[in-house]
Amino acid sequence: MPRLPIRALDALLLLWLVTTLTFALIHLAPGDPATLLIAPTASAEDAARVRNQLGLDAPLPVQYARWVGGVLQGDLGESLTRAQPVTRVIVEALPVSLFLGGLSMLVSFVLGTLVGAVQALRLSRRADTITTVVTTVLYAAPSFWLALALVTLFTSGVVWLGLPSWARLPAFGMQDPSIPPTTMDWMDRWRHALLPLAVLAVPGAAGVARYARRSIREASTALHVRAALARGLSQRDVDIRHVLRNALTPLVVLFGLTLPGVIAGSVFVEQLFAWPGLGRTMLSAIAGRDYPVVMGLTLVYAAAVISANLLADIVLVQLDARRRT
Repeated sequence: MPRLPIRALDALLLLWLVTTLTFALIHLAPGDPATLLIAPTASAEDAARVRNQLGLDAPLPVQYARWVGGVLQGDLGESLTRAQPVTRVIVEALPVSLFLGGLSMLVSFVLGTLVGAVQALRLSRRADTITTVVTTVLYAAPSFWLALALVTLFTSGVVWLGLPSWARLPAFGMQDPSIPPTTMDWMDRWRHALLPLAVLAVPGAAGVARYARRSIREASTALHVRAALARGLSQRDVDIRHVLRNALTPLVVLFGLTLPGVIAGSVFVEQLFAWPGLGRTMLSAIAGRDYPVVMGLTLVYAAAVISANLLADIVLVQLDARRRT
């Protein structure tokens, strides 16, 4: 794999460019974090003192050099609004995003690939057309509309339709407020997770189904597939050994492109359903001009996206022998 070191250097350069540009933009944007950390009746001298304590009065290149130096030493700084290390803020919010993003992506790919395979290999033309229309509508549905529709359906809609009370799902938070925070009620946690997982997984599965259907259908019309059928192999063996295996390569590419969504794809869902993950933390940090947290999360998001693309390239080389030369 002679190109791997070059791709790794390209990845590091891209990561540096993304973080540098973000650092410049958030510091040049209107607003002063110091004014948000002092009382409304505080004087300009108080704001200047807070700005000096936070190091915000230094020239921008100096602030950038301090941040880069800290990152190289594993220190992402301290949150301006939470008065705790940025690393701790990220570590506390990361499990929530990993749970929502990881489980929703798993459901999306498993369900979407199955639906796409059935469409391409088993359904009639009419059934395939109907399924394609349904997946297109679900994939194109705005996330906020889908979220509000599901919340309405499974809260007041349950009462209006006369459904049993167990069908009513909680819309906000990670658990019932009446349950002590130290108590882990898994059934209650899963009931709270169903709606945000559905909002993430349903459009994702619809998109994967459309992609898998096209890839599998193209693979099923290849000449070597027809030759295998002509040699007397069963349709099942041909589908598994030749069609699905050849359709795996584009699905791996899609998986690599969507993998960063495990931690970065649930910003809106976390905010709407009040789940304290990385997405909600990022929105709160932006609103509060918490520069260290914004930069720490930007570094995590950018590293996830770039690493996923690099990993997809490595896996593709292993799956496709033509890419090894």
